[in-house]
Amino acid sequence: MSQVQFEIFRQHRGSGGWSLVEALESRDAAFARAKRLLQEGRATAVRVVKESFDPATGAYVSLTLFEDGRVNAKKKNTKIDELKDLPVCATVDDLYMYDARAAIARTIGEWLAQNKLTVTELMHGASSLEKLDSQGMVLQHALQKIAVSRAFGSDKPVTQFIRELSELCTAGIRRVYKDDKNGVFDGGAAGKFRALAQAISEKPDSDYRLNGVLAKYLKPAKTWDEKLGLLLALMSELPEPGDARELLLTAIDSLVSEVVATPAALADLLGPNPDLGHALVNLAALFLGADAGERSPAANGLAALFKHNMLNEARGTIAARILSELKSGKRLCALSWEKELSMLRQLAGTLVGAPSKHFSHEDLIEALSERSRRFVSHEPLLQFLHDARSSDEKVARLIAVEEDIVGPENKRELATFVLPLIGLRAFEEHLGASALQKLKRVAELQARVLRSGFQEVQKNQLATALDGVAKTIEERARVFASIETRFADPVDRAIALLKVASAGALAAGTVQTKARKLMMATLASRGFLSSYVSRKQQETNDPRASDAALQELTTELRAFGITHEEALRALGVQNVVLI
Repeated sequence: MSQVQFEIFRQHRGSGGWSLVEALESRDAAFARAKRLLQEGRATAVRVVKESFDPATGAYVSLTLFEDGRVNAKKKNTKIDELKDLPVCATVDDLYMYDARAAIARTIGEWLAQNKLTVTELMHGASSLEKLDSQGMVLQHALQKIAVSRAFGSDKPVTQFIRELSELCTAGIRRVYKDDKNGVFDGGAAGKFRALAQAISEKPDSDYRLNGVLAKYLKPAKTWDEKLGLLLALMSELPEPGDARELLLTAIDSLVSEVVATPAALADLLGPNPDLGHALVNLAALFLGADAGERSPAANGLAALFKHNMLNEARGTIAARILSELKSGKRLCALSWEKELSMLRQLAGTLVGAPSKHFSHEDLIEALSERSRRFVSHEPLLQFLHDARSSDEKVARLIAVEEDIVGPENKRELATFVLPLIGLRAFEEHLGASALQKLKRVAELQARVLRSGFQEVQKNQLATALDGVAKTIEERARVFASIETRFADPVDRAIALLKVASAGALAAGTVQTKARKLMMATLASRGFLSSYVSRKQQETNDPRASDAALQELTTELRAFGITHEEALRALGVQNVVLI
């Protein structure tokens, strides 16, 4: 069963591209949001795209449902957008260059996936080319698509480009047919690739010859797992270091890279995944060479090679796929924002230690920041807060969101949702039954804010707002005034203050400062230290407990912001070192 989301895109005046606004689960809500963007003048054009995730293929299927406004006239034809920076192929050999093969993969990728073929197999396999040639409309449509893109901005007509491309492809196909008939691609049975690589490594067309042999070798494979398994089996046939080894290893790596670049192949290799989030978690595990999920036998073999830093091109392809999916607007888990955030946290924790050769720190942070932006909009945040029973629980949940998202701008945006909640009149009402409970809850939230990754400005704003709530609670309940009035004996007063501190009720700021001032005055009272130590000796029935009592006291005073040295000065103690 596919998962569905509705993505809202907008276009600004003077901009030729579309930018994602947000993704919603409701079709009607998405339409209404898009129309509102136009009405409010926040976009010159809007578009709603339906994205359906199919676990069988591991990919999303896009369908534009709605578009309105004045679409920028400078926007290129979608055929051109899909084939940017096309290489210029003048000879048959040019068709085998990396950029040309990438363009082929984009134009007939669906046909390749249906037939479980890679670009390399197609371009070097006589039987594969014959199958494509027999389905003339597939090839013709691909040539037309490329010709339209090539003709954009050119004086030559599209028909001329189509004719030139057709002639070039025909020449390439005939070349493969001829070489296959003449036995150029023979000799590739299992166990013979080491000798083959050594025999042809010095030839000028060694890459072409070896790929043709590999295409024949892979022909019997009926599934992606079988194909990958056949390729990985050749790793045991690598020659000793030298040109022959490099030739065979590069060919294997390139073909494996094409396999893992195919969404349908990855879906088969990784096993069933209910959503994109689980697919990425398993893909990250494969990239790192870790055990995970219900991977196919060949995928497990690939993970083992990755673990030993083998097949770097294929590994880089997987890394690029992970980054691309993280940056995309596709939901990781369309059914729950909470689960999606959990998956993002899991992915971030997994990828932080990824090899920098494939994941630069900057690229990873950028991708995680792009993905995190989705969590600081109204829909996900409202879902996070949906069943929260009180304002303080809402604040706590939003602080938890901050711990899992990446990017200073995203954290600043999140703070704008937290601050108003603290200012609500209802915020204080549900903090607890007693003043002490309320102060403790405020202090807990403030401590989490101060430990958080909010920017310093937002962190100070939130901490100050919570300090203001604590100040109001304390003043209304007259917590410290009543302690000062009720306990005339300094030791009793200090013990009462220490109980407040041990309960974790001293939020940093006004309340802590007030408690500190009262405690410092209490410590400086005449005879306080001797009376306090005597009380502790009686409680422990140990006349030697004076040092331990003093050490315990100075430790507990840290909750008031009173340092060891300040405490000793207030107590009138000098030249004492406590361990």
